[in-house]
This record gives sequence, C-alpha cells and structure tokens, in this order.
Amino acid sequence: MKALITGASGFVGPHLAAHLEASGDEVVCTDRASGADVCDEAQIADVFATHRPEVVFHLAGDSDVGGSWYHPRSTFLANAVGTLNVMEAARAAGVRRVVAIGSADVYGKVAVDELPLTEHSALRPASPYAASKIAADAVTQQAWLGHGLETIRVRAFNHLGPGQSDRFVAPAIATRIARNELDAATSVPVGNLEARRDITDVRDVVRAYRLLAVSGEPGEVYNVCSGTTVAIAELAEQLVAMARHPMELVVDESLLRPVDIPVLCGDNTKLCERTGWEPELSLTTTLSDLMDDCRARLAASV
Repeated sequence: MKALITGASGFVGPHLAAHLEASGDEVVCTDRASGADVCDEAQIADVFATHRPEVVFHLAGDSDVGGSWYHPRSTFLANAVGTLNVMEAARAAGVRRVVAIGSADVYGKVAVDELPLTEHSALRPASPYAASKIAADAVTQQAWLGHGLETIRVRAFNHLGPGQSDRFVAPAIATRIARNELDAATSVPVGNLEARRDITDVRDVVRAYRLLAVSGEPGEVYNVCSGTTVAIAELAEQLVAMARHPMELVVDESLLRPVDIPVLCGDNTKLCERTGWEPELSLTTTLSDLMDDCRARLAASV
C-alpha cells in the first residue's frame, strides 16, 4: 500500500516508516519542516493531492501534556483543528483510510475498580491535552459517519523506545543518568514516582498501527496497550540499575504536574482479536535500548 505519515519526524514516525518499508509499503514521510503543517489547511491539502496516498497515518500534533497547561490554545489548534484539516484533505484526495493516533489520556482519572479501561470506558479529560484529543477523536469519527471516510481511531497508551524526547518521563530519567555518567554525578531528579502506566515498546506499537490499517474495522476505536501496568518508580529503578556508577533518585517538586493521573491500564482485547497483535518486546529490552540511545545522543551533542 502507499502510506503517508503526518508528523513523521517525531518519536513514532521513524519507527513507523521503518516498519512500513520493511513490510513492502511505499511510504511518504511528511512534517512541518517539509511543508506539511497540519495546522495549515491549504498546505496539507496540497501535500495530500500531490501524493494521493491510499492510507494516512495521522501522527502529527502536540504531545506535550505538561506544556498544554501553559499553552492550551496552541495544543487545541495542533490536535483538534489539525486533525480536521487532515480529514478534509484526505477526503479531497481520495484517501481510502486514515489511522488517527489518539491518546489514552482521554480516559482521565479512573478508580481502580474501573480498570482495565476498554474502548467503552468514560472519557474524563484531566488536562488541556486530553481535551484536545477528545475533540480530535470526535472529528475523526464524524469523517466516517458524515462522509464515509474510513477512519480508525487509536487510543495509544504510554509507549517507550529509542528516539523519544526527554520531555517524557523515562527518556528524561535516562538522559539525566547518561549526563551523570559523563559528569561523575550521582543525583537523579525525578517527579511523581507513584503513578502507574501501561507501557508498550514503540516498535510493538507501530506493528499494531499497520495491522489496524490493514484489518481494523472502519469507524471503530482501538486501545493500543500492553494490558499491564508498571510504576514509574520501577522504571526509574531499572534505569538507575543500568547506570555505569551508583546513583540515587531524588524527588524534585518542580517536576510534578498540576494534575497527574494516578493509574492507567488498558484492555487490548479488541485490538488483539481483530488483528492478532500482541506485544513482543520486554520492558527490560525497551529500557536498555532507551538508555543506550540517550547515551549516544548525549555523546553526539557534546
């Protein structure tokens, strides 16, 4: 298939492009720098009309949950209006299917007895980011119900792996450890260690995305998740254990978010039954690869 990726230069994009190419697909990678800003209606329409993809993987948007508290309008523009522009451009260009990547943050704060979260669980946005992703979800569903554009909505839970920005907790901790290794320092600042997250390796995640593009049911929403949780404390401890000299975790209150969802755990039954997908890479493998990547990036920058 001929696939176009929006936001291809972000964390997930290169992994998705590599997986699609390895699967024999023709891949068009687009991003803001290449003249495909999803917030620019005319620009994105022109890109789609030029390339005429069969399938679009819509990754572009603002994924900074913490930053959304300080820039809610730009977050909404990137995620909600940007998604609307993608849907309109896809319809005009004759795209067959759009896989729109959303976030499990839309489920918000949940009680333990509500876990694991299914696709029918209530949406309770606790951040401006989550609210913007709910709007994007609605825009995507309307493109299917109102216009017949085949859309697949993804609610992706946390994913990790090489290349992830240090704006996110695990690569932030790994980067601090790598810097400490260079500076012979021992203190590793961390935020909320009590939160629990459902985490999947990004390389498993992109396999799920392609499977949904091929065999997902149009108009449906799918959780992409492992179905288990791990405490941020455990992630941090595993990363510290990989350090090249002894280090200790130190809570820094400046790293705490205004609202941090205590626990997120998804149910991946719908995805697995529809596509046959299951996660393959262990958390230890993911963290080891992440640690090596952070060391390499830091070394290249000095």
